[in-house]
Amino acid sequence: METLLKLTELKAWYDPEKPVLKGLSLELDEHSAVGVIGLNGAGKTTLMNVLCGLHEGFSCESQSFRGERCSFTDKNFKAQRYIVFSEDESFGYFSFDEYIAYVFGCYKKKPDKAYIDGLVEKFGFGGYRSTLIKDLSLGNRRKAYLITGFALKLPLLLLDEPVNGLDFNSTEALYSLIAGYKEFGTVMFSSHILESVTLTSDKVLVLENGVIAKTYSGGDINAENIRASLEKVGVMKDV
Repeated sequence: METLLKLTELKAWYDPEKPVLKGLSLELDEHSAVGVIGLNGAGKTTLMNVLCGLHEGFSCESQSFRGERCSFTDKNFKAQRYIVFSEDESFGYFSFDEYIAYVFGCYKKKPDKAYIDGLVEKFGFGGYRSTLIKDLSLGNRRKAYLITGFALKLPLLLLDEPVNGLDFNSTEALYSLIAGYKEFGTVMFSSHILESVTLTSDKVLVLENGVIAKTYSGGDINAENIRASLEKVGVMKDV
């Protein structure tokens, strides 16, 4: 498979003396689903924030998108990706319909109304389309951003802890959409929930102490293997 995004020796910090990411390297294939799992504090959210250009304290030996050098803040790269944050209260005075129209305008894409309506139905969001985002519950705000991300069908969709706040039916819908996103592009999502990565991913990255400690793919993606890796990390942290 062709490589979509490649990073070598990514380091990130809030305090330069205490780096969060400590030389992380990864490759994302085109049209794939990649789960990133790790214990709290492993650096999952920091990695996502670096990739979307919001975290300034980082260095990277090399970074490329579709074989070309890229910058996370470059408008050409930003036009190819969308992120759903673990916590987001932006655009609070937009309704969902206003927000998605605005986002599609920013990305210079024409909305597929039928597809958006289908996503709204999958997430049980139909009764909230005209509600201001600031007045939505945590779960419904998450649904608004997830629907937007999946509807854009961009080459790279980033999801930071996307399951948080979702009800059972919406979680099932999310898993189905992640697994099927390879039709449009690549989705990389972080999670601390084992089920979410085992049910959806082509590749699972176990993040430990600021680096990717283990990579699972194909038939090696199972709860027993990943749980053993996470338990090993937990034991090592306790020593």
